Amino acid sequence: MSLINEFSTVPSLLRNVVKNIHKPEETFIIHKQGAEWVEISYQDTLKRADAVSAYFLEKGIKKGERLGLMIENCPEYVYYDQGIQQIGAINVSIYPTLSEQEVAYIINDSGIKAIMIGNNFLYRKVLKVAANCRELKYIIPTFKDFEKVVIPEDVHIEVIAFSDILALKHQVTAAEKAAIEQCRNLIEPHDVSSLIYTSGTTGTPKGVMLTHHNFVKNVEVCLEQIPVIDKTETFLSFLPLSHVFERTATYHVCCAQGCKIAFAQSLELLAKNMGEVRPTVMSCVPRLLERIHDKAIKSGTAAGGTKAKIFLWALDTGNKYRLANEAGDKPGLILSAKKAIAEKLVFSKIKEKTGGRLKFMISGGAALPKNVGEFFGDLGIKILEGFGLTETSPVMSVTEYHRQVYGTVGRIIPGIEVGIQDVETKEITNIQTHQTFNEEFECEEGEVIVRGHCVMKGYFNKPAETAEAIDRDMWFHTGDIGRFYKGNLQITDRLKNMIVNAYGKNIYPTPVENIYLKSPKIDQLFLIGDKREFITAIIIPNRETLEETFKLKSAFFDEPNPFIEDQEIIDWIEKDIKKISNELAKFERIKNFKIKRNPFNIDEGEITPTMKVKRRIVEKKYIDVIDSMYEEGVEVES
Repeated sequence: MSLINEFSTVPSLLRNVVKNIHKPEETFIIHKQGAEWVEISYQDTLKRADAVSAYFLEKGIKKGERLGLMIENCPEYVYYDQGIQQIGAINVSIYPTLSEQEVAYIINDSGIKAIMIGNNFLYRKVLKVAANCRELKYIIPTFKDFEKVVIPEDVHIEVIAFSDILALKHQVTAAEKAAIEQCRNLIEPHDVSSLIYTSGTTGTPKGVMLTHHNFVKNVEVCLEQIPVIDKTETFLSFLPLSHVFERTATYHVCCAQGCKIAFAQSLELLAKNMGEVRPTVMSCVPRLLERIHDKAIKSGTAAGGTKAKIFLWALDTGNKYRLANEAGDKPGLILSAKKAIAEKLVFSKIKEKTGGRLKFMISGGAALPKNVGEFFGDLGIKILEGFGLTETSPVMSVTEYHRQVYGTVGRIIPGIEVGIQDVETKEITNIQTHQTFNEEFECEEGEVIVRGHCVMKGYFNKPAETAEAIDRDMWFHTGDIGRFYKGNLQITDRLKNMIVNAYGKNIYPTPVENIYLKSPKIDQLFLIGDKREFITAIIIPNRETLEETFKLKSAFFDEPNPFIEDQEIIDWIEKDIKKISNELAKFERIKNFKIKRNPFNIDEGEITPTMKVKRRIVEKKYIDVIDSMYEEGVEVES
């Protein structure tokens, strides 16, 4: 039975768990300290949150004021977030990867009074812009030796270590506890809980106002749609908590359901941490799943001979077993026996690398290529796909645990309406809800629009932009193109990404890019062709495969020319482009391409913190290279 009700707020979730699910001394957080994994109880978490609350109340922070965080995932994030939320302050989490100018903009736009900082590099970044941040009063480092950094003379801001705040308020007085309790009781579900700034692929970032009701209701209905999540789960968290997906799908779910949350040390150590923590659930992005897929295929087939044959046989067996189950046919004795052998010889070894306990993974943030989802399904590792935006708290739809349709993002969550609007006529051609779900239903594509409890309160201090995004009938316009397929929502691309070629043909790049990404030689692909006669692409090769194939040294990737001109490498990529192009319509096929030496880069402004390519920036930056592909007259013929 759900402990969430219409009066629940973000800070009430943990207290519900302690009151109704777990004892205060039981473990909530797990994190690595030195060589050991350390467990932190609910009791200690709430005690430290109270210390944060007491400190800020003493400083005069009031309900509705904004307090910032710029820090990687860690226990301190939880203490700070819980501490400020329960006094009615608003969490403004800033991506650590943003530039100084973007950080200054967010601090000023939101009017942040205090900001918690996670490392020396980020501390220096904030100090460089602090003099121009008029509302900023406190900087709170969580790391040691920050005192060694010289504070600029024009920065007049109080700097206090987070450890000093915890020590200062180690014993919260009865009066302070009463004040915190009073603040907590004054929080209304429709008060703003967090400002999350959009990545800004096409313009200035906007502060999305998400309420306590947005977050809590989103968690409630997701747990209703995936009822297999229970208090025994251990989540491994590695996606940034500054992003709404990880905040809701991992952190808030754990707070609501009494699951343990373990913080990975870094992306580089994720594989090692998975083996140590042995999680049962993880939120992830398609790129991680693609890499696991690519490494598994490479490892399974590299040796050739009998070993490769066994691996491919196992995958084929897993595929037949999965398809039989999905068709509602009970696999026969022979197929079941083969599946058991495949599990022992191949699948169990791959699963062991994830810790061996994974119940499922939740994929979000971008489209998961259909073949990758099917690969994991063949292994018996369930991948649930979800869809949403920062502005929708974020989940609008998510795969049901018992019903998988690969290439879709699941069933609409309870309590909202999702419509498909014709891009040209603006007519709403279809409206679907959780209740109207029909496994046979399909429709034409259009812009995906939504209304209901998941939709944001608006953009902070931007009424015109809010009115543009949410129309008079309260439909939020996502800017995504999609349709319903077998009752599930299927996203095909972003409206702003749509390519209209010189002959008026509409091409959505994402599905085309995903087809080409089947090649193990290709890591990223950026499609070009708007108002052009044919499609071209900038391709980033898979570095590991490229290095091994051509015996390259690291110096090759440090060369000043950003594009590879070695004809042997071009021919190597072209071979796969020609082969894969046969799966596409002629007007969708790549006719020329350039190979970029290194991936698109956040620091150079080419991609957002959520790894989405900034189309306008990339096209402008590489315009000469792009133009040359059309001037050369060279076409990749299939």
